[in-house]
Amino acid sequence: MTADRPVGRRWRPKPDWYLIFILAAAALASVLPARGEAAIVLGWASKVLIAIVFFLHGARLSREAVVRGLTHWRLHLTILAATFVLFPAITVAMAALPAWITPPEIAAGLVLLGCLPSTIQSSIAFVGIARGNVAAAVASASASNMIGVFLTPALASLLLHADGAIGAGSFWTIVLQLFVPFVAGQIARPWIGAFVQRHGKTLGLLDRGTIVLIVYVAFSGAVVGGVWSRLGALDLVRLLMLCCVLLAAVLAITAMAARALGFSKEDEIAIVFCGSKKSLASGAPIAAALLTPAAAGVAMIPLMIFHQIQLMACAAIAQRYARRPDTGAESV
Repeated sequence: MTADRPVGRRWRPKPDWYLIFILAAAALASVLPARGEAAIVLGWASKVLIAIVFFLHGARLSREAVVRGLTHWRLHLTILAATFVLFPAITVAMAALPAWITPPEIAAGLVLLGCLPSTIQSSIAFVGIARGNVAAAVASASASNMIGVFLTPALASLLLHADGAIGAGSFWTIVLQLFVPFVAGQIARPWIGAFVQRHGKTLGLLDRGTIVLIVYVAFSGAVVGGVWSRLGALDLVRLLMLCCVLLAAVLAITAMAARALGFSKEDEIAIVFCGSKKSLASGAPIAAALLTPAAAGVAMIPLMIFHQIQLMACAAIAQRYARRPDTGAESV
């Protein structure tokens, strides 16, 4: 199937209030960080809200959407390989670069970024704009997030533990905080799934509010730990360049791989957009669960920068795909 969207329709940028609030939380933490008792209370509140959010993720994600697209296994394996093999390989290599290229303070954040699952909403939206295989995008993005609940913590624990960034007990912490609530949500889906769908907009505000709180708590810990005395403007410029190179490399490799493997243009679009995205909604809770507040605040900086770059770049690429001549073929 293809999206019913006029080919000539132009994408017009709108204020991303979600990102604005996230940046505002980081700015507030920079000048007024939570300390002492306030930091402890907000830390526990964020842990409870993270568990609730992942419970709702479990109740919201439809297993039927994943099963519906599993017959196209070559496409899904290609996307999952980009998400959980290609990305980690590139980010681990970037983290190992000399300090004058990759600041050591953000190396763990780059590795964590590489381990995260794909986004759901924006991946599907861009595939629709580009007139790609939307059904495959729904299946792959959903599968990526379901698999990511299991694989991302294990992969991040393995790669970051090798660098000494996290302790051995962090994996079990994230299992209890993310995996158990997610499975509970999947089990409860037959009873509460309809309620979650009906109140999706309200519950979406809870999701986003939780991420904003996580960013504030994490950045507060980072600021108290002296992050801005260790990271300067030049470091942020270098990080911006690294994120641009990372996204460009993944976009190019996924597009070339899709063509080399003989996929249709509609399938190529799904592979490019689903395989090149990383989820801020999953990344912030995972960083908060895996790392200490100070380390989590620093680790979120690459994710926030990459998140904005991927939205702007993919919006332009989707418009270019959408302008291609109609072949009359539908995606499967």
